[in-house]
Amino acid sequence: MTQKIHVGILFGGRSAEHEVSIQSARNVYEAIDKDKYAVSLIGIDKQGRWYLNDASRFLLEVQNPRLLHLNEGNQAIALIPGDSGQELVRTSDLSPLPALDVVFPVMHGTYGEDGAVQGLLKMADIPFVGSGILGSAAGMDKDLMKRLLREANIPTPRHLAFGLHQQEGMNPDAIADQLGGYPLFVKPANLGSSVGIHKIRNAAEFAPAVADAFRYDRKIILEKGLTCREIECAVLGNEHPQASVPGEVIVNAEFYDYHAKYIDDQGATLSIPAQISPELATQVQALAIRTFQVLNCEGLARVDFFLDDSGDLWVNEVNTLPGFTRISMYPKLWGASGVGYTELIDRLLQLALERDAVEKSLKTTCDF
Repeated sequence: MTQKIHVGILFGGRSAEHEVSIQSARNVYEAIDKDKYAVSLIGIDKQGRWYLNDASRFLLEVQNPRLLHLNEGNQAIALIPGDSGQELVRTSDLSPLPALDVVFPVMHGTYGEDGAVQGLLKMADIPFVGSGILGSAAGMDKDLMKRLLREANIPTPRHLAFGLHQQEGMNPDAIADQLGGYPLFVKPANLGSSVGIHKIRNAAEFAPAVADAFRYDRKIILEKGLTCREIECAVLGNEHPQASVPGEVIVNAEFYDYHAKYIDDQGATLSIPAQISPELATQVQALAIRTFQVLNCEGLARVDFFLDDSGDLWVNEVNTLPGFTRISMYPKLWGASGVGYTELIDRLLQLALERDAVEKSLKTTCDF
């Protein structure tokens, strides 16, 4: 009998998107092919502690997205980089756990999607799903991402970035004038899932919105609010990525906020495929792949677009570890493209192993 590939599903973490991550992990665990993969569930709490979780009870309050949380009554573990296949140990007695063949970091936001955990896994020599350090960091920082896209002549809405030390000197009306007038959107530069994002309609709303965004990051961006449709496209692959059919998010709230994405089933309607012309769909797919490559993404990403009233496409942002919840766009887009949830997880894991094989073939010594 063929030995199963040992997969570590890594989830939770020190992020405002902690709850989204554990929803995603639950869905991935339920869908993964358990005839092919042996699975270890590794939960990280909000203090950064790691736990090996019992599959039967690794999440609590699973029926209520508002209360869903990690069960911390499991074995505490630690990752020890470079320990010759014994990467995970129990902290209670330092006894080793079975080595991992590959990790699926089902983590969103700070410390999970920004290159931090990717660097740790690289140091531990463990293959992992998704972009490496550079692609993760570039995709996560909205300011850096937009600068790189503009350098590559990829259209993205104009923005201004501010550090925490600049907060006191920000002039709402001057900023609005620079960006083309109200409404504006303020966003933490290094966060996703619409956490800390606010629509600013006038100067009176500016200060509290900016203050809240700075609660989540030391850098924020402000953009002009566009009258537009929201089109999304999923990308899958390494050197030769493929794009899914585009989909559209039809928001039933003022904008596509955290509540509409993850709590309220009626917060938004996903139209898949998007009701756009075949020519525009092809343009979306090509621009999604180009964006993926410019930002050095690997494995997977969801590229989000604005389609304005003039018919112009703008890249809004890239998610290098998009949500895998039951209402998330990434798996739904691939489902509509003929790749089911279980097959999608398998392909992502195989892409991680293929990349690792290529990297291990590279020389690490210099011939003199």
